[in-house]
Amino acid sequence: MKANDIKKLSAEELANELNELKSELFKLRFQFATSQLENPMKLKDVKKDIARVKTVIRERELNVESGS
Repeated sequence: MKANDIKKLSAEELANELNELKSELFKLRFQFATSQLENPMKLKDVKKDIARVKTVIRERELNVESGS
């Protein structure tokens, strides 16, 4: 998922996306541990997507705090 796409999401959608990505990461780690993961780079991609979502959430928090 691209950063521009993430920035367009609402706060609720960001929270949902973060939960989905975390559950996907859990499943991928389980597959990796049992040697069933076909593409190990998928772990890296999901971790980066989680970081992007968290970054956008934090940016919005800081904007709200500085705006008060």
